[in-house]
Amino acid sequence: MSYKIIKKLPTGAEIIQQIPLSKSGYDNINRHRHEIRNILSGHDSRLLIIVGPCSAWPYEAVLEYADKLIALNDKVKNKLKLVMRSYIQKPRTVKGWMGPANQPDPLAAPDIERGMHYARGLMVKLVEKNLAIADEALFTHNSQGFLELLSWVAIGARSSEDQEHRIFASSVDCPVGIKNPTSGSIRVGVNGIIAAQGTHVAAFDGYEVETSGNDFAHLVLRGGSGKPNYSKEHLEEVLHYLEISKVKNPAVITDVSHDNCLINGVKDYQKQGDIILEVLSIIKENPDLATIMKGFMLESFIKEGRQNVRADGLLDMGGLSITDACLGWGKTEELLLQIAQIHSV
Repeated sequence: MSYKIIKKLPTGAEIIQQIPLSKSGYDNINRHRHEIRNILSGHDSRLLIIVGPCSAWPYEAVLEYADKLIALNDKVKNKLKLVMRSYIQKPRTVKGWMGPANQPDPLAAPDIERGMHYARGLMVKLVEKNLAIADEALFTHNSQGFLELLSWVAIGARSSEDQEHRIFASSVDCPVGIKNPTSGSIRVGVNGIIAAQGTHVAAFDGYEVETSGNDFAHLVLRGGSGKPNYSKEHLEEVLHYLEISKVKNPAVITDVSHDNCLINGVKDYQKQGDIILEVLSIIKENPDLATIMKGFMLESFIKEGRQNVRADGLLDMGGLSITDACLGWGKTEELLLQIAQIHSV
């Protein structure tokens, strides 16, 4: 293999010891996971809403957003289960900033050790605030120290066909949302769920192990090949495949960003709310689809839009995304209140 060693990194156990979580924090996680499982299984009729910045940076702005979400939660908690995006790793189509776990200062060189402290420290603060948090499982070998803090995990579109990620999903203790691949194929997305719900024998950390299978693995629709896949016809296709495959706890989340909000090949982040309202209208008119449609994922931050990382270092640190464009807080709050009002529990 061709690489050079930069430095030895702390182990997951060491990072957990350095930045511990309180017992009440672990209790929070267990309760959030239990509630999300109940939503996915149909025992809780609230909608699951996975919402927050595209990437969890910068630190103080993410915490400010968290406080806003906590205040809003008091108004919607009987209709919606809010889970905050705390995405510390970013998959890239070609090359680019890989998130704060890899490069906590986008203007400096990558520093994974600093990134581990940044990510663990931020996540612990969010959990201690009694927030359910979510992240994408990008590098499965680097999950210890972060995975234990999550109430919901995503397997991204670029990873959902990968056997390692499917086996990883089958071993995870919390619900896992598996996105359809970048092609948009629903059949392939459901195949990922079937694999994740099954058991597998694999090599983990130098041991031969058998995974338990994740009964709460479910589908996330995110569009593909430049086209959306949240229409009535797409949801009927999802229902068909979930039924013939005898998937346990059949459930789907609609990601209203990515290819689902493309207009003439360009993402329109402001369309996210319209998509949610359209899907809510579809499931209201089609009760059979309402049985599997469990919630939404959207990208939102304090300020609307996005910015580029500039060579001169002049960045807006007040909650303006440096990755995908996000809804601003005002529109996010208005949208979530509207969803809660529309959704009947």
